[in-house]
Amino acid sequence: MAGFIVAIISGALMSLQGVLNTNVTKASSIWVAAGFVQFTALATCIIMWLFNGRPDISGIFQVENKISLLGGVIGAFITFTVVKSVSDLGVAKAEVTIVVAQVIVAYIIELMGLFGSKKADFSWLKLLALQWAEYLCSTIQGRIRWRRRLRLY
Repeated sequence: MAGFIVAIISGALMSLQGVLNTNVTKASSIWVAAGFVQFTALATCIIMWLFNGRPDISGIFQVENKISLLGGVIGAFITFTVVKSVSDLGVAKAEVTIVVAQVIVAYIIELMGLFGSKKADFSWLKLLALQWAEYLCSTIQGRIRWRRRLRLY
């Protein structure tokens, strides 16, 4: 149960962060905002590390799959793509599209057992659910486009 609560908080924080980061880009640029986000994230991590018993830092370099260390690089591009999609699509449309993409990629990673994840068996039900989510996402985007054309939205 705690995992679900943390996941809900994570989703809410991600949505909030996307909006806040997009607002920051209005006063600067997208890469300045992304850099600021990464810098404040680093400062927060250092503070949390200081209060969390200061585990050994050298353990980070003992990760077997070195590609896992690219999380920060990916984080910079996540910040960029979220800000760009929120500014282009609006908050709700961008977030729905992002979540659907996350679920699809997560399922592929799980199916193939990539990056040390536990390999899952193929499920027609999960594939159907992914297709349904993609359909809903495209339908929502299509309806919003038509409403704008008809000036109903």
